[in-house]
Amino acid sequence: MDIVNEFLVSLDGYLGSSPWFPYLLLGTGVFFTLYLKFPQIHFFRHALRIVTGRYEKESMKGDTSHFQALTTALSGTIGTGNIGGVGLAVYIGGPAALFWMWATAFLGMTTKFVECSLSHKYRTVSEDGSIAGGPMYYMERKLKMKWLAIIFAAATLICSFGTGNMPQINNIATSVESTFSIPAWLTGALLAVLLALIIIGGIKRIAKVTEKIVPFMSVVYVLGAFAVILYNYENILPSFARIFSDIFSGTAAAGGFLGSSFAFAFTKGVGRGLYSNEAGQGSAAIAHSAARADEPISEGMVAILEPFIDTLIICTITGLAILSSGVWLEKVPNVFQRADMEVIEGVYEEDDQQQVLALARHINQEDDDPIKPFNGSLSLENGRLVPGQPITVIHARSIAEEIRFTKRGTPINGPIKVVNGQLAEKAIEVQGHSLVHSAVLTAEAFKKGALGDWGSYIVAIGLLLFAFSTVISWSYYGDRAVTYLWGSKYVLPYRVAYVIAFFGAALADTTIVWSLAAVAIVLMAVPNLFGILMLHKDMKQSIVEYWSKFKADHPTEAKRLGLK
Repeated sequence: MDIVNEFLVSLDGYLGSSPWFPYLLLGTGVFFTLYLKFPQIHFFRHALRIVTGRYEKESMKGDTSHFQALTTALSGTIGTGNIGGVGLAVYIGGPAALFWMWATAFLGMTTKFVECSLSHKYRTVSEDGSIAGGPMYYMERKLKMKWLAIIFAAATLICSFGTGNMPQINNIATSVESTFSIPAWLTGALLAVLLALIIIGGIKRIAKVTEKIVPFMSVVYVLGAFAVILYNYENILPSFARIFSDIFSGTAAAGGFLGSSFAFAFTKGVGRGLYSNEAGQGSAAIAHSAARADEPISEGMVAILEPFIDTLIICTITGLAILSSGVWLEKVPNVFQRADMEVIEGVYEEDDQQQVLALARHINQEDDDPIKPFNGSLSLENGRLVPGQPITVIHARSIAEEIRFTKRGTPINGPIKVVNGQLAEKAIEVQGHSLVHSAVLTAEAFKKGALGDWGSYIVAIGLLLFAFSTVISWSYYGDRAVTYLWGSKYVLPYRVAYVIAFFGAALADTTIVWSLAAVAIVLMAVPNLFGILMLHKDMKQSIVEYWSKFKADHPTEAKRLGLK
């Protein structure tokens, strides 16, 4: 598994974590924001009117209402990206990563408007009578690039497992086990059965479930976060100051946090922003394509609301809860993930500034990294390191403390072998005090509020509902990809495989799942971004036609909106 994770991390280094991808993603958002004259601002109020059903008619074709399409798409984005993803971004990039998440969301509002409008415009009806839409249809029907459509659909299929399925249940199972002591396999089994019962009903049943889960849990989660933020009100302004002061410089070492570079803050902030709201990825466009609407632009306007709700509201309050509570700097007892752990040569102390800078260069993978991984044997006595050994254990970007090594629950006595900084024997479990990340970090933050330890239950339950609704939505994205590639008759086998993978991922290594997700996202985003850039003139003409028809159908409202 370590080899698999190393391969995925290496591959991600050429994709989502490489310098070109954030610039492509943000550059596309900047282009359309300027080209279409800031639609995320000018169309925002109109989008609110559309989503309430103000302009809907029974004669409109589609499988879902505007509101159901919005909640289905939101359920695909509001999940581990908001709870675990924000914790991961802060852990890797420091507070400044939140700023780059905001930038990604603001520009992503336009990107999502474009991709959803075009996907709705070129949707079709599948052989079983359901609506079939998404970027693969405008790629084939308008761009005449079936090869690109096939690449996107195949990437969507991979992504349905790599982002919509496996990371979600993995975080659910981990959070539920740590909060309620329920075994991961049991959580996975119960939810797998429930998932199968829901997705068999297709998009209409999915929409009915998500339109109830998303609004309810969003309110509960937001209230829980404010119970933390307001409880630590004196840290609100310093938290914002920390975010903005580190935007272009990276975050210096503080507490247990060993520091991060600008490159890490930028790439991880943009990457987590994309993982959170999926703007540019093309996934939400599949859900919006099913909406009942005669005008594709109207559904695109509804999509503008997604990054606003998902990232600018929910991710922001998650980030403020983490920063204001101070837990991102604190070491807590936890079970070490092997992929986050490394044994290095030399004894390093956090109170030595030069040593901390050296550790930061090592963790941030800088060219002048002076640190070497340890090779050899460690001596243990009753599960503890024998004092005087010239090594340091790093876990989760921090120097680990009070480390304990066990095998099948029994403390280890004697030597254990370390190869290239990693434990040679896979059966050894390591526990201790270190920084934490992802959903565990968010849960720790929620304990630092007015609700005390009860706050972690909100995170656990919120993660369960948010992430489970994400799994439901992504099953629909995947079956639309299968429908495009091979036809409706292969949807059932896909759903069976989807449920099996869902259960299996409950028992997988968290870090490997996140690494797979990081790679899969880019495989969808690049073809989609290329496609919408090719259709920029089509998009602008569609907007002109929409407002022209709107003035004819709603002259009074058009006058109020200032349309000439």
